[in-house]
Amino acid sequence: MSSGEVVGGLDHVPPAPSAVSIGFFDGVHRGHQTIIRRAVRVAQDHDLRSVVVTFDRHPMEVVNPGTQPRLLMTMARRARTLASQGVDLVVILAFDDALRHRSPEDFVEHVLVEPLQARRVIVGANFRFGHRAAGSVEMLSHLGPSRGFVAEGVPLLELDGVVISSTTIRAAMDEGDVRLAARMLGRPPAVDGIVIRGDARGTGLGYPTANLQISRRVAVPAKGVYAGMFTLPDGIAHPCVTSVGVNPTFGGQELRVEAHLLDFSGDLYGREALLDFRHRLRDEERFESVDALVEQIHRDAAEGRRLLGLA
Repeated sequence: MSSGEVVGGLDHVPPAPSAVSIGFFDGVHRGHQTIIRRAVRVAQDHDLRSVVVTFDRHPMEVVNPGTQPRLLMTMARRARTLASQGVDLVVILAFDDALRHRSPEDFVEHVLVEPLQARRVIVGANFRFGHRAAGSVEMLSHLGPSRGFVAEGVPLLELDGVVISSTTIRAAMDEGDVRLAARMLGRPPAVDGIVIRGDARGTGLGYPTANLQISRRVAVPAKGVYAGMFTLPDGIAHPCVTSVGVNPTFGGQELRVEAHLLDFSGDLYGREALLDFRHRLRDEERFESVDALVEQIHRDAAEGRRLLGLA
């Protein structure tokens, strides 16, 4: 499936009748994918351009700074993921004070109608917009006929009786339940980062690790040891065992994400990577000796191989 174009703002969007979906779409989880697929299908059925409108930051970062949640993915990866969903265009709006204070009617006029020529608007059933979140699907349906569009609210997707949401996925991550997070996302949870120099302690123990520098705004799983894949920009994915924690055996304090790539040798410093988490192996532990730690790392590597289908 080809990727759509990604643009920042509405100034340079060429006018064309469109089917538009709007949301923050953190994680682009299965519920989001259902909404976007519906928008793409409607666009195809009515010979419209399919457009996803999203925002450059979580609205709570502006509405109530300090209360915004950690994100399931960076803005850059969210844009790429949205663009890969079969849409023609992804528009990233700056969620600033001006946008925050737009009335629902003003938002409809100056985002949906004038620049995008919306003919169909497809959103989640719980979608809210405009100043003080006063806008709803019902309001879109009320405003639409006089402005040339029809609004549709897509029912929220459930898994085992629980609504799939970014909030629920974050809670699963906080518990270290990466398998539940993966079921809701439709793919393993992952973080983007750059490999930086650490203490080189893993090399001395016979298990060199790639220490990943990750934005503090991005959610990582609960402290523990995980098996997953470490994907470099060339697209090659390397199986790995990852520690998320503070290295308590060595009196560490700073949270680190360190991946030991199985059957790999080479210099990774300065390289970007996408690290995913497919299986939780165990909790973080403090060991009484370095030898005991090395023995456990050896067992972790063996279990990681088994779970990743390498053994």
